[in-house]
Amino acid sequence: MPGGRRIAAVTDAHFDVSAGECLALIGESGCGKSVLASALLGLLPSNAQSAGQARLGELDLLTADERTLTRTVRGRLIGLIPQSPAAHLTPVRTVRSQLEETVGALTDARGRTAVRAAAESAAERAAFPADHLDRHPHQLSGGLAQRAATALALVGDAPLLLADEPTTGLDRDLVDHTVDELRRHVDDGDRALLMITHDLAAAERIADRVAVMYAGRIVELADADVFFGPPGPRHPYSRGLLQALPERAFTPIPGMPPELGDLPDGCAFAPRCEQATAACAALPPTTSHIACHHPHVPENLNA
Repeated sequence: MPGGRRIAAVTDAHFDVSAGECLALIGESGCGKSVLASALLGLLPSNAQSAGQARLGELDLLTADERTLTRTVRGRLIGLIPQSPAAHLTPVRTVRSQLEETVGALTDARGRTAVRAAAESAAERAAFPADHLDRHPHQLSGGLAQRAATALALVGDAPLLLADEPTTGLDRDLVDHTVDELRRHVDDGDRALLMITHDLAAAERIADRVAVMYAGRIVELADADVFFGPPGPRHPYSRGLLQALPERAFTPIPGMPPELGDLPDGCAFAPRCEQATAACAALPPTTSHIACHHPHVPENLNA
């Protein structure tokens, strides 16, 4: 950053996503979720540095060169539903032409009729209306742009799909349709899905496991049925996210997330946490997939 200042946008992110599985990555805006996705695709800004490993089969995504990322990874091994779809669509070309170009590049469809049919099929999967295919991106609403981006990401049937806020701008029925189609995409081809979302209802509907990120760190990793049902999550932040839902306690988490450039030495959530003690001045250990000094203990364990 200017003046030589460094910001750790994502730190110690350890997780895996298996074929046939959906991992939902949740957390407040600015916690590092989208930065993590950008790192996996080699889309970080030029001043960013990454370390560690991100393996897709035998390929390390963090050390792959631009040629490999362009010709082998993007679209073919990893499909992306971007967070800002309107910014990723080519403004001077219709949705149909972009879909047909993608079909021609990523599938075996050949001939105008076959390519056109495959493009229309992808649009139908994403609930993109056929009578809007010949429109340009500026003629689309935010929700339609989102569905166009989803259709483009589904074309290549990539082994791994990164969906960054794929339900933004959609009404509830379309949210359900989108997450159900993404779930079918995973199940039908034994593919993996990493879904970044603020929509906990969508996460509950689609996810096998849930990873919770706070201030650049994954603070909890849990099975979705445990996270959303009894006994619920164990990290205080995770529990606060659920209790903030209107259908639950509708109680906001007090305070604001810290700036990533000014993180405390210890637990970043401690200033907002009712369970915080002097021990929280040190970084918590990560045990049983929970980074917390005082994780919630279910009643049956207390007994």
